[in-house]
Amino acid sequence: MKKNFFIHQTSIIDNNVKIGRGTKIWHWCHLSEGSSVGKNCILGQNVFIGKNVKIGNNVKIQNNVSVYAGVLVKDDVFIGPSVVFTNVKFPRSKLNQKKFFLKTVLCKGSTIGANSTILCGIRIGKNSLVGAGSVVTKNVKSNTIVYGNPASQKLILNKK
Repeated sequence: MKKNFFIHQTSIIDNNVKIGRGTKIWHWCHLSEGSSVGKNCILGQNVFIGKNVKIGNNVKIQNNVSVYAGVLVKDDVFIGPSVVFTNVKFPRSKLNQKKFFLKTVLCKGSTIGANSTILCGIRIGKNSLVGAGSVVTKNVKSNTIVYGNPASQKLILNKK
């Protein structure tokens, strides 16, 4: 069968990974077992996709982003370079906390600016924008712009 997507030779793709038509996976990426990436996505250099993570269609993830277990990325999402996601509230090195992973959802059409940190258990609303360098500690409403540390609502976008 002919591949209908591109994977750079330096990338690692584990078993049982699904990759959609037209997707491009660039240098030094790692897609973990059971993960899926939709159609027409772009994963920049050094992107890590955790075990069983689901990435929608038309998603762009810029360089140096790790999308850990517990994060769900819906269609048409943009994730800027060096964005950080967490998946537990109180991380400890010697404790297995997989049962405490909290679900984080990036809704359709949302944008996360470069160097932002998204704490676990957060919902980023449809068509919202998180400004670069923000620390998101609570849910973001649909069609809004938030930024700062901690991020707060600054503007409501036109809902067209």
